[in-house]
Amino acid sequence: MKRNWMMITMVAMGLFMAGCGSNTAEVPVEETVVEAVVEEVEVSADPVDMSILALKGPTAMGMVSFMYGVDSGEITDNNYDFSIIAAVDEVAAMLVKGEADIAALPANMASVLYNNTEGAIQVLGVNTLGVLYLVENGDALESIADLEGKTIYASGKGATPEYALMHILAENNLADSVTIEWKSEHAECVAAVAATEGAIAMLPEPFVTTAKMQNPDMRVAIDLNDAWEEMQGDVEDKSALITGVLVANRGFVEENTEALEMFMDHYNDSVLYTKEDVMGAAELVGKYEIVTQQVAEIALPACNITWVTGDDLVDQLGGYLAVLMEQNPASVGGALPADDFYYIGE
Repeated sequence: MKRNWMMITMVAMGLFMAGCGSNTAEVPVEETVVEAVVEEVEVSADPVDMSILALKGPTAMGMVSFMYGVDSGEITDNNYDFSIIAAVDEVAAMLVKGEADIAALPANMASVLYNNTEGAIQVLGVNTLGVLYLVENGDALESIADLEGKTIYASGKGATPEYALMHILAENNLADSVTIEWKSEHAECVAAVAATEGAIAMLPEPFVTTAKMQNPDMRVAIDLNDAWEEMQGDVEDKSALITGVLVANRGFVEENTEALEMFMDHYNDSVLYTKEDVMGAAELVGKYEIVTQQVAEIALPACNITWVTGDDLVDQLGGYLAVLMEQNPASVGGALPADDFYYIGE
């Protein structure tokens, strides 16, 4: 920012000297300088190079319109470079090394990185709410209470899926009466449900849609977003079930605030497009090979893509991280992030 102000000052001095030598209009010199400086800043601001990483899944789906706008030449205010990566560990490593400026990450990992880098990571907004669902091969499951005495096949032990499920079971007094059989992959959970009448699995979108296309007898019984929301009731510290967030390197944020605000505006527009034109967004999701267009057309409405920023970001994400902290401090990096973790914006 200091360099920008120095540039503005130098432009102003140059214009002032030029005006003294050639301007004969009866206009105060000060006004001429101010008007020229404003015009010069608007015209000559250099585009900012911005590297953005998205995970292959719902956290990338919300930005497909933005990506297409860049690729088609419609968005040119900055130099946006998008990459879609399958492995979350790779995304985290690139961000910490400074090889990326902005990245989509699981909500709890953003907190872990903040703590592990002494605050070098800042969260910009929530981009994906809960994408977890309980599915079954049957029709016995209608509410969380029906889980008593049942076995749930699930993957994601030690990560968000486990913390979310255990919190919901505990709040419904079912932690000791439900058996969870952890699998290493979602596909194993699907196979277990397909092979056992009445079996239950916890799966994320868009994997739910893929599984249902392969096994029409499988049905979505419970949306864990709804189960989480039902628990809020009169709870003083509200929270939301959150899957993904968008984070940035603090140094990049501090040096490129104006460009960052442009990015966030484009991102918001992209999310709105994804919600309002599901078919168009699904085509772009297929184009960028996140999932097939056929799967995206069905899965997108259930992926809970959103864009939550500002004070709402603090309330929703802060409440969610507090829930995880209570279950397992290591899940958020040992401590809740300080207030400077949240980018509130201008």
